[in-house]
Amino acid sequence: MIKKENLDKTAAWPFVEAKKMLRERKSYIEKKGKITLQTGYGPSGLPHIGTFGEVARTSMMVNALSHLTDLPTEIITFSDDMDGLRKVPENIPQKELLEKNLHKPLTKVPDPFGKFSSFGEHNNEMLKNFLNNFNFNYSFKSSTSLYKSGFFNSTLQIILKNYDGIMNIILPTLGKERQKTYCPFLPICPQTGHVLEIPLKEIDKEKSKIIFDNNGQDLEISILDGNCKLQWKVDWAMRWYALDIDFEMYGKDLIESAILSTKIIKLIGKTNPSGFAYELFLDEKGEKISKSKGNGITIDQWLEYASPESLSLYMYQNPKRAKKLYKEIVPKAVDEYLDFIEKAKSQNDLQLLMNPVWHVHNSKVPKENMIMSFSMLLNLVETSNADNTELLWKFVKRYKTNISEKDYPIFNRLVGYAIKYFNDVIKLQKKYKKPNDKEKKALEALIKTLDKCNDKMSPEDIQTLIYSTGKENGYSDKLRDWFKLIYEVVFGDENGPRMGFFISFFGVKETKDLILNKIK
Repeated sequence: MIKKENLDKTAAWPFVEAKKMLRERKSYIEKKGKITLQTGYGPSGLPHIGTFGEVARTSMMVNALSHLTDLPTEIITFSDDMDGLRKVPENIPQKELLEKNLHKPLTKVPDPFGKFSSFGEHNNEMLKNFLNNFNFNYSFKSSTSLYKSGFFNSTLQIILKNYDGIMNIILPTLGKERQKTYCPFLPICPQTGHVLEIPLKEIDKEKSKIIFDNNGQDLEISILDGNCKLQWKVDWAMRWYALDIDFEMYGKDLIESAILSTKIIKLIGKTNPSGFAYELFLDEKGEKISKSKGNGITIDQWLEYASPESLSLYMYQNPKRAKKLYKEIVPKAVDEYLDFIEKAKSQNDLQLLMNPVWHVHNSKVPKENMIMSFSMLLNLVETSNADNTELLWKFVKRYKTNISEKDYPIFNRLVGYAIKYFNDVIKLQKKYKKPNDKEKKALEALIKTLDKCNDKMSPEDIQTLIYSTGKENGYSDKLRDWFKLIYEVVFGDENGPRMGFFISFFGVKETKDLILNKIK
């Protein structure tokens, strides 16, 4: 049990944000007797890793809250699936099918995968299945369901009642041409099924109806029961109001929207939730990750190469700093995850609260001992030519005798991930250096040095001999270049494992043969 004084002292961001929310929403939370947090998802494309990040980080907030208050908490994952499909995503099959259904609500667009009743439902189910695999505790809410069931009706009537005030908030932020046609309500066309953006002509607040100008024709329609949906910024405020949201985090690109939605919810009679703006996720080129482009690493790809916990760790760290998400960052994220588990074993309560794995594992940090880093394991996959977990484990057990897979569940999963990652990512990028005559002579001297070694020597003693060999063969003032030469010739990379440790693990004879094969 973490002591209260340590909970008060910690600067870990989930606790900082949780305490801020408890202060800002104190009277509302006490009145409700519960805390409601929301995450948003726009299912116009397949769920991407940023969607997961929002739910993971909000779940970390819930974990912090469980140590600060006894009040029940709920995470609502809200899908804006009544939004009109504006463009065809690049990473979707049957593009012509989606082209024919542009501007319809996502839950009215046919599923190009042929699995569900609509494209919106397909993406919703993908999101739910993914979140369930992570054992996230959440309540899924569909925009379509809540609009059509009448759940939002009373709030929609309040929005209509405050139409003029809302227009006064929104219109100054729009260009002159857009101001002429803007209306907070978007009718669903009874003929085409399209979500229309057309000018308003007349409002009947008593009957909750609006008459729109649909290309010169009057379109009279009820705002209730899903006949209309709201424009994004007004919809967000309406959602906060109707669902009594206490906290929501959002991307930096939505800060302006959050400011306007805050003004709207205050106008209609409630206080905005506590907010948290995080930096955006970028691909390897530094471009924003997009559902429609499908750029950056996908959720499925990360989970092929590394554990869910390593992904959660990556989401925990520095949420207010932009993050690049692409395949090459996976090994570093995994090694940081293993390193934090190792550090947790000797940390006090206050240090543990600052350790990311404490938050990743909901305050229950694994006790498993570390065998080796993921980077080292990847080097072992290459040098051993292991193409299955059983063979790779045989090499591991040469270094760590008397260990069993069942006692190392985290590492056992890493063995499978390493083989997959090496073959899919690293193997394709390898560029092995062909040594010149001088470099070849130095590496041949290294082989002769290894003749003096045996598998019983300590990694440190082997490392010392490798240093000496480099100094004696032209690298006395540039040992960094000496090791870079070894790595580029043997591993096809500028960086590699600590050689003494690698050789004592891989075997002296095996390492000699490996170097000999590479220089030949």
